[in-house]
Amino acid sequence: MNKGIIFAGIIVILLVLVGGGMYIANQQSQKAEETKMVEEKAAMKIKEDSAMKKKEDDKIMADKKNISRYIEYSKAALDQTATGRRVLYFYANWCPICKPADADFKANSSKIPADVTVIRVNYNDTDTDQEEKDLAKKYAITYQHTFVQIDSLGKEVTKWNGGKMDELLAKIK
Repeated sequence: MNKGIIFAGIIVILLVLVGGGMYIANQQSQKAEETKMVEEKAAMKIKEDSAMKKKEDDKIMADKKNISRYIEYSKAALDQTATGRRVLYFYANWCPICKPADADFKANSSKIPADVTVIRVNYNDTDTDQEEKDLAKKYAITYQHTFVQIDSLGKEVTKWNGGKMDELLAKIK
């Protein structure tokens, strides 16, 4: 009887040890799976963030390329664009015709040919500085919403009044 009790005790102990070992192994396996899932989620998040950053960077680069075709006047901008075709757009911030044209040029600047820069020059408004006044005088501008295409030396190529993107594209020489 003693041997039977000892044998039963050993079996119980073995079952407890085997069961405990299986339980611990299962817990470690689950923990490893959870860790793997967390790592995979983190890797996916990094990939998503990287993809979003790339999209944002691509958009910024595209915007920079497009915006550089329609810029606000500065002497430096005028000088830097002398190698391409340039159109001066005399704009007034109070003008009901100028505002929608300005919005159209900004929204559709990618339609402006790559060798053309449209330079928005403030005219007869609260933002107009002396250089802009001098430009208006040089090209005999008498009212806002006037376009003047100039060559590399600043000589007038053509001049017209009014219009948005379609007219601009049709009139550029």
